[in-house]
Order: sequence, then C-alpha cells, then structure tokens
Amino acid sequence: MREVIITDLTRFSTNENVCTAAIDVNTGECLRPMPYLKSAKCEELGIHPGAILRGDLNFHTSPSSPHVEDATYTSLTFHGACSGAQFKQVLENSLTNSVSDGFGIDFDAGQKHIPHDQIVNCSIITVKILPNELSIHEDQFKPGKIKATFTDGSGHRYSYLSITDRGFHDYAKSHQNDGRLHEVTDLISRQEEVYLRIGLSRVFQAPDGRYGYWLQVNGIYTFPDFHDEIRTYDQ
Repeated sequence: MREVIITDLTRFSTNENVCTAAIDVNTGECLRPMPYLKSAKCEELGIHPGAILRGDLNFHTSPSSPHVEDATYTSLTFHGACSGAQFKQVLENSLTNSVSDGFGIDFDAGQKHIPHDQIVNCSIITVKILPNELSIHEDQFKPGKIKATFTDGSGHRYSYLSITDRGFHDYAKSHQNDGRLHEVTDLISRQEEVYLRIGLSRVFQAPDGRYGYWLQVNGIYTFPDFHDEIRTYDQ
C-alpha cells in the first residue's frame, strides 16, 4: 500500500482519459498509474494536483524506456488534499538542475524531442525557473493553440512546448477566449517561485520525419499564489 501525492494531471485531445503521475511520499518515487484513468474516475476520486491517494501501485516488471514510471494500480482511494507546503516540498525533493540534466540529454537550440533510439532513464522531471522566464502564448503556427516558452536554470531556452497540464491549459484557454491571455503570464511574473513538471510524450513521428519522444509541460506550479479552481493543495 502506497501513499502518493498527485503531481501531474495531463490532457489528451479528448476528455475521456487523463494521464496522471504521482510521487510516493515515503520513497520519493514517481509513478504513472496505467492504464489511464477515466476523467469520470478522476472526478469521483477528487483527483487534482495535490490530492493524496492511497492504493496498491507497483511498477511494471518490464517497463518501456523512457516511461519507466508506468505502474499498475488497484484500490485507489482519495484521502484529502495536501498542504501547499507539503506539495512544494514534494516538488523540491524531485528537482533537477536543468532539463538536460534531468533527462541526461544535451539539447540543441530549438530541439524539442529526444530521438526514439536514444537511451533515456525517465520520462518526467521537475525544474525550477525564475517567474519572468516563463511565458504563455498562442502558437504562432497554429492559431488557437496555447504554448509555453521558458528558460531553465542552465540558461537553455525551450520554445513553444505543448501544455498538457489539464487544469492550467483550461484556465489559460479561458483567458485566451476572452482576449486576456496576457493576464496569465502577468500572474506568473508576480510570483516568487515557479516549478515545471516536464514530461516526454509517447513515441511520435512528426510530419517532417522526426521520430521520438516530445517535450511537453505536464505541470505549472507557482508559489505563493495561483488560481484556486485548478489546484487541490491549499496554498
């Protein structure tokens, strides 16, 4: 039986399924419950970032790299929300200095994916960035799509990454629809600390032939403040 805190609740193109990731409060291990949870099940269990769950979660015996966090699960139950301080500590304990350090890959300028034949030992990391180093904006090539651009602690800039953080995406999208997307970045810039959960997609081939695992922003967490409708933890 494990006790975990949900750190990632990511979206797909449809709302039927969601991908979740959690960190074991005792071991610090990151686990991704598989198969994917249904959106209805998440609502039933009260699953949002910061939710405390208990259940039997076990890593797959033969995980497929880089998604070594994949885990089976049974008997998941909701046990309330963690505090903002506890959630922040979970993120701190999982920190890596940069995206390159976290995945063990030296990214070229503009590179957004890891080739499928490159060995990677994980698919989810946490980085901490300066609030003014993150911007949320419309995709210049796909109007209507919201993307994130940030610079990590090593000074490397990652541009126009997909935002798969479901709660944050919906929040930003509502502001975009109202013509107020700049308010999202303004809110972030006023915060003291920003943590990003950076994940790798399942293997995917782009129209130009690039084949591999694509960087995406699984979670955006700011302290001390954030919009209270999309987070469970009490700031």
